[in-house]
Amino acid sequence: MKILAFDTSTEWCSVALNLDGELTGQAVLAGQTHSEWLLPMVQALLAEAGLSLKQLDALAIGQGPGSFTGLRIACGVAQGLAFGANLPVIEVVTLEAMAAQALAGNAAAGAVVCLDARMHEVYAAVYARTPDGLAAQVAPGLFAPSQAPLPMTDERYLACGSGFAAYAEALATRYGDRLASWRPELYPSAEWIARLAADHWRAGQMVAAEAVEPLYIRDKVALKTCERL
Repeated sequence: MKILAFDTSTEWCSVALNLDGELTGQAVLAGQTHSEWLLPMVQALLAEAGLSLKQLDALAIGQGPGSFTGLRIACGVAQGLAFGANLPVIEVVTLEAMAAQALAGNAAAGAVVCLDARMHEVYAAVYARTPDGLAAQVAPGLFAPSQAPLPMTDERYLACGSGFAAYAEALATRYGDRLASWRPELYPSAEWIARLAADHWRAGQMVAAEAVEPLYIRDKVALKTCERL
């Protein structure tokens, strides 16, 4: 199994290779320059591994939610590379990858993930640990911080994502003592997308290049002047 993964859904740009469970990768704080970083990072990682695109089994991307521009970059690059090398693409929800990372080596029952969506909102989801992996108790959606989704059980969950930094006071009020710990520094990582992509690959959950779609959730990217007041 050889899967190349990348994520450009936030200000971070990351790439990773999953070679039969062995992970290598790199990440850079790209800001708004993902298009300058992504392909050189992909090329460098493949060269280091001595692989060409056509030797891979699949590509994997952070499908979203996240930055509109970042998601379009990831999807566009994935489509171009996949068409050229005749590879399938695995779409991984960024919030699920963050939950998996937060729960690694931790006994918590699940994770609440909140990414800062700007415009006084968060992209959020709730994931619970199950014998078969993670299950979405609340699917990814767009919420006001005061209405962020709650775990469906009384067990204490972990908190992760930039929303917990951007809207710390509102989210602290919303969740009270229901969250065991906060990790606001956590961001979607290609390494964890590559880990989850391996499960999708084994289950045959892949799409053709032309079927790759971003998970936007929000249908607008800016507030009107009257909405800023």
